[in-house]
Amino acid sequence: MEEAKVLIDTKDLVKTYGEGEALTYALNNVSIKVYEHDFLVILGGSGSGKSTFLNMIGAIDKVESGEIIVNGRDITKVSDKELTLYRRNEVGFVYQFFNLLNDITVYQNITLAPGSRNKERALKLLDRVGLLDKKDKFPRQLSGGQQQRVAIARALNKETNILLCDEPTGALDDASGKAVLKLIEELHNEGKTIVFVTHTKEIAQMANRIITMKDGKVVSDVRNEHVVKAEEVEW
Repeated sequence: MEEAKVLIDTKDLVKTYGEGEALTYALNNVSIKVYEHDFLVILGGSGSGKSTFLNMIGAIDKVESGEIIVNGRDITKVSDKELTLYRRNEVGFVYQFFNLLNDITVYQNITLAPGSRNKERALKLLDRVGLLDKKDKFPRQLSGGQQQRVAIARALNKETNILLCDEPTGALDDASGKAVLKLIEELHNEGKTIVFVTHTKEIAQMANRIITMKDGKVVSDVRNEHVVKAEEVEW
C-alpha cells in the first residue's frame, strides 16, 4: 500500500449542522487517503458521515475546515469555476436515485451531462451496459436497474479516473443490484478508482479496502484479504 500513489488525501475534515446544544458533527476530523486503483468501500449506518464525505470529495458540498488534496491540488482552496471544472472533468458520480432527466432520451441524458464530450463513446457505453436498444427511450420507460446502468454510462462518458458511488444499489431489487455491482467490478478491474458508500456489509466484501464510519468519525480502516466477486454477493 505504501508504494501506491495517493490519489485523494483528506486531512482533518470537519462539517457540522445546527448550533449550540443541537450542534451535530457530520464529519469530525476525518482523514482518509484514497489510493490509485483502490476499490474503497465506506461502510456505516444512517448519520455516520459516509455520504457527507463522498459529497466533499466530489465537490458537491464544502467542508468547514480541513484539506481535500486530489492529484496534488487542494480543492478546498480553488475558485467556484475551478470546482465546476473539477466536477465535470475529474470525478464521475453515481447516486442511489439515478438523477436522470425524464423529459429527454436516454442517449441525451448521457451526451448532455456536464463534462460529456464524446457522443460516439456514449453509444459504445450504452452498448456496454446492455442498453443500446433503449437509447431513444425516456428514463421513465426503463426499470430501476436499467436507469442505474444509464447513470453509470453517463458518469463514464466523462472519461474520469475516479468513480464515486453513493448507495447505487439501494433502490434496486437483488437481480438489478447485482448487475450494477458486476459493472462496477469490471470498471475497477479496468483501472478505475472506486469510492463506494454503502450500509450493506455484504457489498463491502467486494472492496480491497473497507473503512467504517460512525458518528462522523472513522472507526476502522482495514485491508480486505478475502475479496468476493459481484456474483457472489448476497444481501
